[in-house]
Amino acid sequence: MTRSQLSLFCSAFLLLLWICSGCSTVRVSDPAATATQQYMTSEAVAKAIAQLTFDSLRGRRVFVDSSYLSEAERGFASAEFRAAVLRAGAYLQADREKAEIMIEVRSNGIGIDRYQSMVGLPAIYGPPVGSEAAGAGAITQTVVTPEIALTKHIKQFGFASLSYTAYWIDTGEIVAESGPFVGKTFREDWWYFGFGPRTIGNVPVVDLTQR
Repeated sequence: MTRSQLSLFCSAFLLLLWICSGCSTVRVSDPAATATQQYMTSEAVAKAIAQLTFDSLRGRRVFVDSSYLSEAERGFASAEFRAAVLRAGAYLQADREKAEIMIEVRSNGIGIDRYQSMVGLPAIYGPPVGSEAAGAGAITQTVVTPEIALTKHIKQFGFASLSYTAYWIDTGEIVAESGPFVGKTFREDWWYFGFGPRTIGNVPVVDLTQR
């Protein structure tokens, strides 16, 4: 094969690679809450429920009413509460007409408090930059200076408060009540001179990030 033929072959091969490679993008959508946020609230719920007592419900047919929990609280909290009732020896009923005892579970609050501190210069957002001559519909770009942190500290606390009241369905007389009890989780992240995070806490994601 002559040099000109080899050069032509290489050029054709590179052109073919360029055509076949094309352009592709991967669409990524994030959930409404991060894994850390979900674990912090669910672990706090589990810690609060673990403090409740169900001795008076052992051997009874019970119906759990979780309608007093908000929609956001109802998923894990309701399932964890029902599991605790089962472990205590009560018999869950899907139909309230077949139950002896009604259990109303409620929450004083489930959420996360977040605190942040930093030594250094925070990111500064400047005014949008664009061409006035292009008109009102022109694309503008916001100028953001980088964050320069000597140290940065983010502290998060998860809290959950739960309680319940149980009563006889036929008479409305109270059988038992327990709570409110508070479950608490925490996570702290430290950055030093741009390196980090160094993480401590009592939620599973902390252990996983250290691996």
